[in-house]
Amino acid sequence: MIHTIAVCGAGTMGAGIAQVSATAGYYTLLFDTRQEALDNGIAQISHNLRTAVKKGRLEEQRVPEILSRIRTVNDAQECIAEVIIEAIVESIPAKIALFNQLAEINHSDTIFATNTSSLSVSAIAQGIVNPARVAGMHFFNPAHLMQLVEIVSGKATHESITASLSELAKQMGKTPVHVKDAPGFIVNRVARHYYLEAMQIAEDGVCDIRTADRLLESAGFRMGPFALMDLIGNDVNYAVTCSLYEAFDKAPRFRPGQMQADKVARGELGRKTGKGFYEY
Repeated sequence: MIHTIAVCGAGTMGAGIAQVSATAGYYTLLFDTRQEALDNGIAQISHNLRTAVKKGRLEEQRVPEILSRIRTVNDAQECIAEVIIEAIVESIPAKIALFNQLAEINHSDTIFATNTSSLSVSAIAQGIVNPARVAGMHFFNPAHLMQLVEIVSGKATHESITASLSELAKQMGKTPVHVKDAPGFIVNRVARHYYLEAMQIAEDGVCDIRTADRLLESAGFRMGPFALMDLIGNDVNYAVTCSLYEAFDKAPRFRPGQMQADKVARGELGRKTGKGFYEY
């Protein structure tokens, strides 16, 4: 029985996952070593909840109830839960180090789930005690709105773990999809070309970025590729592309876009910095 969920990393994704967890009724620990990140995470969650109230998606009296189920902690020793979901930096050594640290203080049955969008779940699990309890639980940004969650089985993952995470996702109001460990899983592998081809079209002068976004939105996509890259964060999006490019032996179809590389180099990361492909 799952009562407590610990979410590690209070950035955009971590805060969003914590919000989803608390809204579903779970006692939620939001962990980050930086107090500023924790403060910003709670502010983000509060803003999201109040926006939901304004749009009629949430009853106002539920806001304090949901927030009361979230406790922020900056000491890893306090991260004791039935399920631990990490949303920290995209680095295999960093994820392994965190999970091993938490494995020492948690029950042997605790489930360790990584929210990685492109790293190998099998490689992460390989460095952790009892790798059978490690799986991927990949939420999409913004986590409190996007319905899909990829449940990723590594080579050593026990089927009972993916079954438990799938049921947890359903309890959170999400739609779980089971995926075998592979570069980019399903969505990020397919979506690379939504971004890369759009940038190539713009670089070739076929049309400008605003026109490309408007055309694809008119075709049924909720957001155009450039607006979506700004929302995700150009640094995050670019890193995923680079990861897939390397994983597929530098196949030309996954070559990172120079246009986005330049944005990252200039610190124009999108909404979070006030400027990306658009200004905010």
